[in-house]
Amino acid sequence: MSEEIAKQSSDPSHFKDPKLGWIIGFLFVVSFLGLFSVVPLRKIMVIDFKLTYPSGTATAHLINSFHTPQGAKLAKKQVKMLGKFFSLSFFWGFFQWFYTATDQCGFQAFPSLGLKAYENKFFFDFAAIYVGVGMICPYIINISVLLGGIISWGIMWPLIKTKEGDWYDKGLGEGNLHGIQGYRVFIAIALILGDGLYNFIKVLTHTLWGLYHQIREKQRENVLPVADQDSPSNSHLSYDDQRRTQLFLKDQIPTWFAISGYVAIAAISTATLPHIFPELKWYYIIVIYLIAPTLAFCNAYGCGLTDWSLASTYGKLAIFTIGAWAGSSNGGVLAGLAACGVMMNIVSTASDLMQDFKTGYLTLASPRSMFVSQIIGTTMGCIISPCVFWIFYKAFPDLGRSTSEYPAPYAIIYRNMAILGVQGFGHLPKNCLLLCYIFFAAAVAINLIKDFLGKRGRFIPLPMAMAIPFYIGPYFAIDMCVGSLILYVWERINKAKADAFAPAVASGLICGDGIWTLPASILALAGVKPPICMKFLSRAANARVDTLLGN
Repeated sequence: MSEEIAKQSSDPSHFKDPKLGWIIGFLFVVSFLGLFSVVPLRKIMVIDFKLTYPSGTATAHLINSFHTPQGAKLAKKQVKMLGKFFSLSFFWGFFQWFYTATDQCGFQAFPSLGLKAYENKFFFDFAAIYVGVGMICPYIINISVLLGGIISWGIMWPLIKTKEGDWYDKGLGEGNLHGIQGYRVFIAIALILGDGLYNFIKVLTHTLWGLYHQIREKQRENVLPVADQDSPSNSHLSYDDQRRTQLFLKDQIPTWFAISGYVAIAAISTATLPHIFPELKWYYIIVIYLIAPTLAFCNAYGCGLTDWSLASTYGKLAIFTIGAWAGSSNGGVLAGLAACGVMMNIVSTASDLMQDFKTGYLTLASPRSMFVSQIIGTTMGCIISPCVFWIFYKAFPDLGRSTSEYPAPYAIIYRNMAILGVQGFGHLPKNCLLLCYIFFAAAVAINLIKDFLGKRGRFIPLPMAMAIPFYIGPYFAIDMCVGSLILYVWERINKAKADAFAPAVASGLICGDGIWTLPASILALAGVKPPICMKFLSRAANARVDTLLGN
């Protein structure tokens, strides 16, 4: 929504710069709705339908393993390993800081693969955080990101640049959406939408089909699942499952409390949000809140089956529908973006809460205590998260630019989605729409092939991951592949040790580098600048420097 991002888009007229006050207010009036929307369904989801929630189940098994003698011993070693690599990553970030006195200098701009490759964003930037992410992400994710970078920055963009003056006007610069930047942004959006739409239809179909069979089975037993009704019989369950079910149903959260809470917060939110975003009319908000519980249920149920939250897809749906409804003359871009934030908050919080209920069910935790903990955690997040963002926003004036250390690629992508929803496709560069159609179809086709091949489909790249470097470049993909290579070699040498400690090492690298950015931000706010700029110049630039020195 900011002016900085608006200037990079094709419609810079509507923007709302971030302010700490309204961000915190916005989060407080929308973040609790998802918690209340699915609370009445916890028994149906966890006990009656016995949804697996793979991430929640894995977390529960991990927690339970800590309460064994072997698990406690391993956990101590893992914490020690995490602390070691946290310190290493933190001090590496501190060391790099000394060499970043100006833009595009330091280790993060090191042309490790040559200056020509560096011009096309192919370089290793020594970021411990991305190496750690690469160790955690599956191999296919990292390969997909790198492949997307090779296709875009290695092949497509150099070819499209040769059409300058034919497909788009000369001299527009790298950041103009009517030039080369338009192809980068909108083709990435096409890939994301193609992949998101396919998986949305797939998960929704799976959800409705699974729900149909669950209800049919309950009808055969002459019992339909009801939120406040006890399960008909637990005699076929093991002792552990009977105990879990008994404890899970013991601390009931009354349905009337959940419904009343949702209605009350929705009313406050409907009255408050138009004051924060005048473009988001009160009747838009009521429509969102009437539809949101159904979408929250679909997302929570689908997540229980597939471990895949489609919150971002529901957010895009809100962008296009509310944006088109509002129209360009009534601030449809901001209305669509605000509606996206509201919808994503509700549906993502709902699926996260249900994951946690599954974890609590398997670890014998009180559901009421977990719900209260979620309320407390959400309250803290509504304050802490904006404050951390605000430090970044004030410390790095170039936040959001494609040349920045923090380009925030999804900011420009989501804004241009909103512009597409409001204005249509008329402002795209020549042949950009055709390429968007091709890549949208390619994303759908790749997913179809992936599902058709079954287990062998795990070797097919993921279009969503391929889309990210289309805009910001493949430099971070190289870091992630280095992380994958480290993990692969470690697994070959000692697989058991790699399985036990690789997540701790990766987490230490990520956290250390991430935490360092906070003191770096504080130093930037205080006006303290690094003393050295380490920069590698092209041959032409070196020749000019030699000439100046000679004179």
